[in-house]
Amino acid sequence: MPQAPATLTAPDRSTTVRRGGGSEFAPLLRTVKEQGLLERRAGWYARGMAVNFLGFAAVVAALVLLGPSWWALLLAVPLALLSARAAFVGHDAGHAQISGDRRRNRIIQLVHADLLLGMSQEWWNDKHNRHHANPNHLEKDPDVAADILVFAQHQTAGRTGVRGWLTRHQAWLFFPLTTLEGIALKVYGFQALFSKGGPFRTRRERLVEGALLLAHVVGYATLLLATLTVGQALLFALVHQMLLGLHLGLAFAPNHKGMETPDAHPDGDSWGHLRRQVLTSRNIRGGVLTDWFLGGLNYQIEHHLFPSMPRPHLRLAQPAVRAHCRTLGIPYTETGFIESYRQALGHLHEVGEPLRTAA
Repeated sequence: MPQAPATLTAPDRSTTVRRGGGSEFAPLLRTVKEQGLLERRAGWYARGMAVNFLGFAAVVAALVLLGPSWWALLLAVPLALLSARAAFVGHDAGHAQISGDRRRNRIIQLVHADLLLGMSQEWWNDKHNRHHANPNHLEKDPDVAADILVFAQHQTAGRTGVRGWLTRHQAWLFFPLTTLEGIALKVYGFQALFSKGGPFRTRRERLVEGALLLAHVVGYATLLLATLTVGQALLFALVHQMLLGLHLGLAFAPNHKGMETPDAHPDGDSWGHLRRQVLTSRNIRGGVLTDWFLGGLNYQIEHHLFPSMPRPHLRLAQPAVRAHCRTLGIPYTETGFIESYRQALGHLHEVGEPLRTAA
């Protein structure tokens, strides 16, 4: 299997434009470049990371001061929010949104993904690269491969027993299942770490990530067990990880579910970069609070078109992207916060229909 690059694919570079049906995408790319929207915003990210680190420090200090009190469990809520911020920073560093320096992005991602979250950087980058290259492609995008959930009716074939029951009720179970995502991200990372193949290109990369993942587990367990009773520590960790998973699920759920699947179209595999990213993605309307809560992923179309664009520039690029799509007659999907989940869950419910009918 080909090895993944150290940073996530950035299709906004000129070489990719030529390969990705650039006749439609190139004018938009020129506009965005002329507006300076691909320039990095290191200061913006530095301020955000500093605030987040201060938040982590405040939660740790509060745990120490409160000691073994059941009131300390309330701190799992802000810790989950801070952990989600760290996940968004790790995501952006993987896309080279933060810095033009590859090594600096790697260090930032290692700190935020491996050390703070216990999630393997290389495992995530490998998986996310393949998603960005072929979003919503049922055969190529790992995010829509049949697993606990399925995303197309033909994927329901042969699902019986527990898996069949999950598929029949997957729309209702989606958000309860996302509460396990925080734990799953850690498990997948450790599985990749100990697998013979996996995304690691060198032994040194594997050792570095192994050390950081171990440091996360030891540090997290030590903090909780040193400040809380064993029962309180276990409950705190459970609430924290479940809220983190739910938060990440809320951020990722509306992005592509229920949107076009290229392999369902006769010419889907020949779509250029613009159509491949726009037709498979959904934006969410909202203001500053929506941007903060969803980590900028509410501008999913702009993010997929320009993966290395800094997060604060995504909203600035939106008018040009929308106008360009309108000129070409390409549907630009944008909906409200609640409506986005209605559409995504409605799609999951529809996919499970054959099994419900058979039952």
